[in-house]
Amino acid sequence: MAYSQKTWRSASGEPMHAESGYWRPKPDGSIEVIIAQSTGLAEVQKGTFDAENKSVVLESETVANASKVKSISRSFKVAGDHLEYTVSMATNTHPLHPHLRAVLKKVSS
Repeated sequence: MAYSQKTWRSASGEPMHAESGYWRPKPDGSIEVIIAQSTGLAEVQKGTFDAENKSVVLESETVANASKVKSISRSFKVAGDHLEYTVSMATNTHPLHPHLRAVLKKVSS
């Protein structure tokens, strides 16, 4: 499944971040995700999805970049018409810690 995400400043419309990649869910409930970010970071993540609870949890297998990012974890959950997600990140100087959190509301079908 192809994936892309873009964020921008709400006040000015200025672009902030973009990423795209592919999600590969498997029948056993595991999932592989490959993401490339506009910052030059590339991730290979593996995790699980729970169709009944509408949730996905991912941990990085590989992080390739020119910066100091060592690992990334992501979690996603659908709750009604909202998609909640969190991203945690570890660097060479900081352990895994929350990096961003968002709640997205569905605006159309």
